[in-house]
Amino acid sequence: TINDTVETLATFSDQVTRVAREVGVEGRLGGQAVVPGASGSWKDLVDNVNELAANLSTQVRAIGEVATAVTKGDLMRSIQVAARGEVADLKDKLNQMIRNLRETTEHNTEQDWLKTNLARLTRMLQGQRDIVTVSRTLLSELAPLVGALHGVLYLLQLAAPGAAAQPRLRLVASYGYQERKNLSSQWALGEGLVGQAAFEKKRLLISSVPPDYVQVVSGLGQSAPRNIVVLPILFEDEVKAVIELATFEPFQSIHLSFLDQLAQGLGIVFSSIETAASTESLLRHQAEKLEGQFQLQQSELQNSNAELERKANELAEQNAEVERKNREIEVARNNLQEKAEQLALTSKYKSEFLANMSHELRSPLNSLLL
Repeated sequence: TINDTVETLATFSDQVTRVAREVGVEGRLGGQAVVPGASGSWKDLVDNVNELAANLSTQVRAIGEVATAVTKGDLMRSIQVAARGEVADLKDKLNQMIRNLRETTEHNTEQDWLKTNLARLTRMLQGQRDIVTVSRTLLSELAPLVGALHGVLYLLQLAAPGAAAQPRLRLVASYGYQERKNLSSQWALGEGLVGQAAFEKKRLLISSVPPDYVQVVSGLGQSAPRNIVVLPILFEDEVKAVIELATFEPFQSIHLSFLDQLAQGLGIVFSSIETAASTESLLRHQAEKLEGQFQLQQSELQNSNAELERKANELAEQNAEVERKNREIEVARNNLQEKAEQLALTSKYKSEFLANMSHELRSPLNSLLL
């Protein structure tokens, strides 16, 4: 009996030493002590040692498995193992670290999504000239981003200067929208939720919408959305447009932040389009005015040219008449010159004749006198 006891104790000592060395020194988990024939307190000691090694192996392997999953990008895991004391504190701290890492990663992902889509939509709408095209493109891109199945855009139209009418919000674009007889396509400021959002100049969020409020219709059926957001588009504290979106699921906080930041950029886009349209209209009006003045001046110039042409024709006729008279005067002058020459020749002949006659008459007279 003493020899068997000594042999059992030696086996127990060897097994416990081996398990302690493998687990505590070599870092090999999963080892178990095997002591055949142990009973009573000796068996309890062997079971306690094996339980210690098994618990330590289970805890370390669970921590290692979750750590490996986290390093591969799986942040949805957590350490699910029974522990006490410092091991339990270590497990809680690791789980908290994983939760913080998951929240940080989700926040960074959401911010990256938000900034990327803000830049993409702003870049897409820049340089556009047609407000209707911009509105339709905006709803087509915006609705799927926030999970909306129904959307409308109302543009604020100001009354003409001096007119008694008030500014109104007019429907210019829609997404999945079905017109109904009891709904107006125009709203005054403060009228309905669209007009109220424009009047208060802040976003309105409506949850638990009644089933008969509005219907999202497709080829397979129809159903009522449960959440609606009404978003005013502002530029320098002035309303430019109002967007209304409806979804089945509640709007996420990142979607609401995205809409708020997008509204600021859209205000600049709508204002630039409005300014460009006003400038183009002013330039067109000025061009039409200048064209009218040009046509008037051209008409006056044509009349002046016609008058000048008439006077030129009269002057040409006068010049022709003067030239004709000059020719007549030249002919008369030539005739006078010929007559003068003839008269001079006649006078010469007459003088010579008279001289001869005088000589002839003086000679006999002289003789007679003598």
